[in-house]
Amino acid sequence: MIPRIWKPVCLLLVLMLLEVARVYFIMPFPGSQLDDTANLSRVQLAYWLHQYAPWVRLVGILALIMLVAPVLARPARPWHRGLVLVGVLLYAAVLYMVNEQMMADRMFQQPRTKRLVSLSQNRIPMNKLVLGLIENGDARAYPLQLIGYHHQVRDTIGGKPVMITYCTVCRTGRVFDPVVAGKPETFRLVGMDHFNAMFEDERTGSWWRQATGEAILGPQKGQILTELPARQMTLAAWSGEHPTTLVMQPDPAFKEETDSLATYDLGLKRGKLTGRDVASWHDKSWVVGVLAGGDATAFDWNDLAKKRLIQHTVGGQPVVLMMAPDSLSFGAFSRQLGGQTLTFSQGSNGWFSDVKTGSVWNAQGRALSGPLAGQQLSPVRAYQEFWHSWRSFHPATRQLR
Repeated sequence: MIPRIWKPVCLLLVLMLLEVARVYFIMPFPGSQLDDTANLSRVQLAYWLHQYAPWVRLVGILALIMLVAPVLARPARPWHRGLVLVGVLLYAAVLYMVNEQMMADRMFQQPRTKRLVSLSQNRIPMNKLVLGLIENGDARAYPLQLIGYHHQVRDTIGGKPVMITYCTVCRTGRVFDPVVAGKPETFRLVGMDHFNAMFEDERTGSWWRQATGEAILGPQKGQILTELPARQMTLAAWSGEHPTTLVMQPDPAFKEETDSLATYDLGLKRGKLTGRDVASWHDKSWVVGVLAGGDATAFDWNDLAKKRLIQHTVGGQPVVLMMAPDSLSFGAFSRQLGGQTLTFSQGSNGWFSDVKTGSVWNAQGRALSGPLAGQQLSPVRAYQEFWHSWRSFHPATRQLR
């Protein structure tokens, strides 16, 4: 027969493991993120725990009270009461730590004071990388250093609600329309899946991947957020195109957190999760992932930085990647223009020229001079990303070496 003291002790251990499991499966702990992308067993378990843990916890606490009461009233040994009290206090500490300190939305909070200013008031260095977007003539820039900590920033641009997201562990920046099936959604950061930030919508509790905008669990499973075009480049490059842009400024309430990412966007931050591997085709190597014609292709960032110009075909569409003189900003465009397919060569002073007309182009895909002056190449979807992230969410990707 099991001694009476061990029943509450075992139950306390089970309750503590329940709380730990809630964060283990959706945070970057050793082994917690390593399974096949198509296999949702781990994240399904995490989703179940988040849905039903409050009820399991309530039943467990009620059972614990029933088991603890007789031990405290009439302990078989003097030390039994102390053991139970220590166990209860330890459980309370685990409960607090998990739910108040270790949940993703507690660790990475949205701005309390969101401030966007004109270039004349801006204090963000011009060489910092930003996600730039424009809606109805309203241009705005969001520094990676800031949105990398917040993970999401909600805003209204040109009268349109937007959700600017970033995951530093995947180096994925995405901007979404937060309206689903005609209904505006509010999201909170709930954790990560395959090292990618995952959001939960407030209305249905569904879980959404940041890298793809897809709901993978819950009532809205299979829905995909509409992605809005955004470009990653230096603030100098963005403001050169959009001199009236507004620029997001740091929130003083999170100065320590955003200061810790001061070197992240330039690839100088050290760390297993967010640091860059300067070699090619390693997990933390930078790639440019391009989506076109239903296909995905990954280009080596080091190769692009060396050549400054890469031309290829993705999904049957001729594309060109151009590196700006700052070696941080890049553009990816269709080479088809006016019924013809252009071929480019690298010119002087960081410009490019097309072989057929000799027109001079910049890395933003605009012809500056020559017969095609004023023409703009059509952008294709392209992202600077860690290699492990791109291949995880685009498993059929081609790898251009």
